[in-house]
Amino acid sequence: MANEVTVPLLPCASIDDILAFYGALGFSTTYRQRKPYPCAGVQREDLNLQFFEISGFDPEQSYGSCIVLTPDIAELHRAFAAGMRAAYGKVLVSGTPRMTRPRARRNADGLGGFSVIDPGGNWIRVFQKPAPAPGPVPAPAGRLAKALANAVVLADSKGDAGQAARILDSALARPRDDDDPVTHVEVLVYRAELAMTLDDRETARRMLARVERIALNPDETTRAAPTFEIAADLATALLIG
Repeated sequence: MANEVTVPLLPCASIDDILAFYGALGFSTTYRQRKPYPCAGVQREDLNLQFFEISGFDPEQSYGSCIVLTPDIAELHRAFAAGMRAAYGKVLVSGTPRMTRPRARRNADGLGGFSVIDPGGNWIRVFQKPAPAPGPVPAPAGRLAKALANAVVLADSKGDAGQAARILDSALARPRDDDDPVTHVEVLVYRAELAMTLDDRETARRMLARVERIALNPDETTRAAPTFEIAADLATALLIG
């Protein structure tokens, strides 16, 4: 048989919070009931999710997760980010709910991905749909690039922002003349994002200030443009609180 559809059923503490959050991301409510137990379904194009409410459920202890494959992670992330800005005034990068940025995942054969952590503590892991017969994924080149790749696995895949921050702090404490300045910017901005996740706003400010002191030539400035957009989002989040 072909064309089967699997819809994940995920736990939450409040159906109302779930529907408000996914509504901000552009989902519509496809189903809702209060009895015999509260549950609901949401849909955005071909992406379907369902949720059930558990009284006293702690989202911080949730193991709920699912994988979403899409041909364009950047476009989906942009749509979610726009919805967050409209609903909350900023892209949510700390607390619950929040969303990570699209980055290559070393533990997923180098596929790009990002995660949405919803009000139920569920990790919706979005990955780029792989192209047919992909070639070998090159290993990250350079000390900072390797540290960044390891930190992304720990924080964006496993949710261990603290250990990821320690890896980047260790790398940033040993600057070298041959460090790629664009990668240096990426590491500092990601460290600022981790600081926001860890509710350490002072470190986030320091990292963003260090970014401004890195000299880039025109080509490097162009390469770093997407990272500067992330830095601008973080600066806005720091201002809004």
